[in-house]
Amino acid sequence: MSNIAITHADSGVVQAEVVRREHVTPHMVRVTLGGDDLERFTAVGYDQWFRLALPVGDVGGLERLPAKFTMGAYLTGYLRIPKGKRPIVRNYTVREYRAADRELDVDFVVHGSEGVAGPWAATAEPGDRVAFIDQGCGWRGLPADVNLIVADESGLPAAVGILRDMPRDSVGHALIELFDERDRQDVDAPAGMAVHWLIRDAGADPGSAALPALRDLEMPAGSTYAFAVGEQSLAAAARRHLVRERGIPKSHVTFSGYWKKGHTAVGGS
Repeated sequence: MSNIAITHADSGVVQAEVVRREHVTPHMVRVTLGGDDLERFTAVGYDQWFRLALPVGDVGGLERLPAKFTMGAYLTGYLRIPKGKRPIVRNYTVREYRAADRELDVDFVVHGSEGVAGPWAATAEPGDRVAFIDQGCGWRGLPADVNLIVADESGLPAAVGILRDMPRDSVGHALIELFDERDRQDVDAPAGMAVHWLIRDAGADPGSAALPALRDLEMPAGSTYAFAVGEQSLAAAARRHLVRERGIPKSHVTFSGYWKKGHTAVGGS
């Protein structure tokens, strides 16, 4: 569930390979991608996201990906790749891009053997091949007096990127929920953006810390633009509260379910 528009649907496939891997926190693995093909990538910052293709069997499937990832290309290109070679595709956020080095960092939430991309990231080795298709930004930065960000651990890279790139005179709050206090990261936020780190209890549902905090949050007066991402029920409940209880227009609430509890088909951070 999402109202994020794909702004780079016609972008071509970028072939890349793993340069290095590191644990940045206990449950977050950073994989750095590189290669000459990244010269074609244009970084726009904020929560820029892409469709990451991981090889199945061998890397031959990566070379057969359609140049575009529109619905038509999905049906006539991607699905025609034999199932045993069809790459697994998940959505991820650009954590950092260094154009001079042609290096792109991607942060993966790793929680044991759950999911597909997380376990891949935990064992990725230099030289491993991947491909990705740029899809633009979800953050629209609509004119508003107050900015609000709500995210769980899967939305942490998006939240950090937005806080890093938003205007320095921005005012508002960022509610970031994690399942482990040790997964906090340094954030380059505007002085007027209060960052609240919220830790949910072990085994509790995503949103069990962020949603009560959102309901109790005292917002500054004025118009608000909100961005809520993470587990599907968290993002949907945050949007529902903001629209119904806070009176924020639907057009001023961007939301997206990055994953769904109990399912592995939805992409992560």
